[in-house]
Amino acid sequence: MNIRQAQAKDSFALSALLAELGYGGTESFIGKRLAQLSSDPDEMLLVAEHGTQVLGFLSMHFIPQLALAGDFARISYFCIAEGERSKGVGQQLLQHAEAMAAQRGCDRMEVHCHASRLKANQFYQREGYVESPRYHIKDLS
Repeated sequence: MNIRQAQAKDSFALSALLAELGYGGTESFIGKRLAQLSSDPDEMLLVAEHGTQVLGFLSMHFIPQLALAGDFARISYFCIAEGERSKGVGQQLLQHAEAMAAQRGCDRMEVHCHASRLKANQFYQREGYVESPRYHIKDLS
């Protein structure tokens, strides 16, 4: 398995994986988003592949902290193809992302995962992530 930065050629695979997460209809704008994320030094979009097949992806953002010396990294999207789950791909991709975050000076990593995603939450728990229950959002649309 190889882990690398996402490229324009990954647009179709990323759209398919996003659909597995319940985010269908991204085909019309995924190329633009991929270019936007790829050009921002505080964004990291990684794909795990075997040969030419994309097995999964992880989107991560680096965020400075005003009151602390280290930054933190936030995972916004993380998906392993359904047929590839529970084979270690997600664990390897997450560990790679954590190592990259540490190299960037991050002192913590966070991920927001809806309570309905039971297996994903169990995965994060096994990987050492602890729940931080206070999270507030406001819809601006």
